[in-house]
Amino acid sequence: MAEEVLIWQALNRALDEVMAADEDVFILGEDVGLYGGSYRVTEGLYAKYGEWRVRDTPISEDSFTGLGVGAALMGLRPVVEIMTINFALLALDAIINMAAKVPFMAGGRLPMGLTIRTPGGVAKQLAAQHSQRLEHTLMNVPGLRIVVPATPQDAYWQLKQAVLSDEPVIVLEHELLYFHKGPLDPAIPPPPPHRAVVRRPGRDLTLIAYSKMAVLAGQAAERLAAQGIEAEVIDLRSLSPIDWQTCADSVARTHRVLIVEEDCRFAGAGAEIAAGLTERCFTRLEAAPMRLAGLDMPTPYNGTLEAQTIPQVDDIVAAAHRLVKEGS
Repeated sequence: MAEEVLIWQALNRALDEVMAADEDVFILGEDVGLYGGSYRVTEGLYAKYGEWRVRDTPISEDSFTGLGVGAALMGLRPVVEIMTINFALLALDAIINMAAKVPFMAGGRLPMGLTIRTPGGVAKQLAAQHSQRLEHTLMNVPGLRIVVPATPQDAYWQLKQAVLSDEPVIVLEHELLYFHKGPLDPAIPPPPPHRAVVRRPGRDLTLIAYSKMAVLAGQAAERLAAQGIEAEVIDLRSLSPIDWQTCADSVARTHRVLIVEEDCRFAGAGAEIAAGLTERCFTRLEAAPMRLAGLDMPTPYNGTLEAQTIPQVDDIVAAAHRLVKEGS
């Protein structure tokens, strides 16, 4: 039976269950033990599983991420928490040169059951160095899998699937979604971790988004419906790989696509999605794919300015109107 939980609670439950089932699963990162994690995701696990399996680390992202890589190579299933994706910049050597490439260089003979969890995105006045979205960087690394849960159910499913995977998986968690509440039913069989889902059916255009923008796209679709425009909303759930079939099937029905992302527009995920759908659905499109993205600039500290650098519900509604008008 489903219960209403917050996303951090869903992630916490997923970790608890995989740790109870497999002694090879352990957590490491800054403040994950006694403090319970910056967003409470590891709360209570230190008391339950002890210091050996919930390990507080020094402030040294490259070192403890590399330690996770080494543990994965030994057949363990480490879950590395990087306190914020902005600090992941210090761990890119371990992520890109080691986690992503060693399995290829070893001809698949070495395991890499590594999960890296990290919050990111534009939160509330964290300024330029703590508001980054780095999916554009990670998507361009062959060998990495990237999931972007936007609901408690997906957070629970996709984190468990990540830990059980034999590939390195990055779980990108949005900082403003940790206290987003929704249903969680652990008994429901999960879909494949990288399958997109249609959150709302529609006929006039397709809205493709992920993470927090998938939530905003759903809100925009409700407003558009009241204005006579039925938008189909696709939550990608995964950025590597991308479920092209679900996206292409939707475009075949609506013939227009608006891609919404919080990351910067230039060379972002939206650019890849627009190109991929143009290649696959060119004859089905009645207008060029449209992108609505963050501005190509560092995020300002001022709250009013900060909000203007990323898409809001009003922006999605306005862009949808332009797209429907262009395609008529």
